[in-house]
Amino acid sequence: MNFSTVVPLTHIEKKITYDDKILCLGSCFAVNMGEKFKAYQFQQTINPFGILFHPKAIEKVVEYAVKGYEFTAADVFEHQEIWSCFAAHSDLNELELEDIVTKLNVKLFDLQLALKESNFITLTFGTAWVYVFKETGEIVANCHKIPNVQFEKRLLNYEEVVASYIKIVELIRSVNAEAQVFCTISPVRHTKDGFVENQRSKSILCSALHQALAMLQDAKVSYIPVYEIVMDELRDYRFYTADLIHPNEIAIQYIWERFVAYYIDESMYAVMKKVDEVQKGLNHRPFNPTAEQHLKFLDTLIEKIDDLLEQYPFMNFR
Repeated sequence: MNFSTVVPLTHIEKKITYDDKILCLGSCFAVNMGEKFKAYQFQQTINPFGILFHPKAIEKVVEYAVKGYEFTAADVFEHQEIWSCFAAHSDLNELELEDIVTKLNVKLFDLQLALKESNFITLTFGTAWVYVFKETGEIVANCHKIPNVQFEKRLLNYEEVVASYIKIVELIRSVNAEAQVFCTISPVRHTKDGFVENQRSKSILCSALHQALAMLQDAKVSYIPVYEIVMDELRDYRFYTADLIHPNEIAIQYIWERFVAYYIDESMYAVMKKVDEVQKGLNHRPFNPTAEQHLKFLDTLIEKIDDLLEQYPFMNFR
């Protein structure tokens, strides 16, 4: 007996290994998946500019990185004694002008490098609703708590989103012709926009994405139905956090297991298992740290770490 409708996934020809580099860009769900890669010690870069919710925000930072943009004082502003940038999340905010400009350029370099070197790039799009700063007409990535009256809220139309998707991929291809690009729609519902408004947004994102993929005709750019897995397979509030909006750890783990089965090379499973054992061992808190049994446990743990580092020197268990 089946208790849910299973959303089919498709195997890819070249799957992810520990030799690959991975870039995750986009909404908070991109962070959820990126943290899984990080926990299993894959070579990953997660949202150098912080969480970016809509396609235009991702497009802007990718274009900046590809074209070698340099941030200056003109790109930042001070509000309530905090320096921010409309192209970045508040995670990059600083108390001093010089510090934020430096940080933005360091993060831009990180993104440039990741775009060029990554073998796999995941793009997660959260919403088609955007805020336009009235003073400049700029579509912002984050409002940084500036009063709403200074922004116009609007819904990107279908054509704008298709064009943005295509531009993002073309920019990536201009510096990296071989990377496998995974596109997903975030399952996080933006209910603050309104329930109907969220559905309008997700509909535009999804239909525009499939149109863009059809127009691109790039075999290495594919869609992963994460949104559909949460909406159809996990259609129950027990798979959400207390806010009833974000997928909880059970849902994230389920999606991760589906992802691993289809997109990570089976030869990596044994390594992932050993990494997981090490991570759990490092988090273990003994009742008696000097007990002989615990000391033996530590010796075994050190052996596992040494074995992993010998094979994969980039891993970091500190």
